[in-house]
Amino acid sequence: MTAARSGILVVDKGTGVTSFQVVARLKRVLRPSKIGHGGTLDPAATGVLPILIGEATKLSSYLMDHDKEYLATIRLGVTTDTQDLTGTVLATAPVPPLGSADIERACAALVGVIAQVPPMYSAVHHEGRRLYELARAGVEVERAPREIVVHAITVEEVALPTLRLRIVCGKGTYVRALAADLGQALGVGGAVERLVRTRVGPFRLEDAVGWIEDGDAGSVWERVLPPDAAVAGYPEVMLAAAAASAFRHGQTVNAAAGTAGTAMRVYQAGRTFLGIGRMLAGGRVKPERLLHADHPGIPVLPA
Repeated sequence: MTAARSGILVVDKGTGVTSFQVVARLKRVLRPSKIGHGGTLDPAATGVLPILIGEATKLSSYLMDHDKEYLATIRLGVTTDTQDLTGTVLATAPVPPLGSADIERACAALVGVIAQVPPMYSAVHHEGRRLYELARAGVEVERAPREIVVHAITVEEVALPTLRLRIVCGKGTYVRALAADLGQALGVGGAVERLVRTRVGPFRLEDAVGWIEDGDAGSVWERVLPPDAAVAGYPEVMLAAAAASAFRHGQTVNAAAGTAGTAMRVYQAGRTFLGIGRMLAGGRVKPERLLHADHPGIPVLPA
């Protein structure tokens, strides 16, 4: 497999399809050495699902660190067990004539570093089982709140009993839980009616490919971005040939760029992407994640 067979494919996941099903189809169509996705979307949700192929799978954790943007339609006056309208209705309430100021005030309280309790219908593990497995068995367990970051919530439209919000948030955020918390703050309950992920880091919905049919391998490979697209916002460092060789073999090398502690994209002459390095004090860069598709026989560092 050549270097061109590693990279990032930005997919627009359709409704009713799981993230795993998208990966499984691409595995069948593209037949890559390795493949995975960069952050699960609920089956009912649509939008940006980055797919990591080949050596790019090593960059999964960096990709998941990117912020995400969602367009969420929220139905007020209803509470469900899944926190969206696919679930069982637990309660309903009449929705008063809320003004934009009331809604914006409630949204503002959810912006910043907040504690969020993961939904029971989520992939979070509890004693070796996924929470959604327990929920489907009728079991509810205590979940510890997790610290998340919500960068912004913009009220795009108010058409009661529905709201349309644009949400920019960090990793680990459940928009369904935000909808439920917003509904609770407004005193009427709330659940997600429709959810579209419009962006993951640098990857936008308008650049995504739709559902992929068998036999589309050639056209799909043409849409695969290089692995370093996953970390396009990171600062970069260019190494001369000798330093690049040492870096590829796991050695810390001199680099005349970067602040200590910063993760860097590391290249050699010709802009061959070597992987991610972490800057140390004294202007040295230590390998943190190597990509070696271009360099057969190079030992792989432990994960």
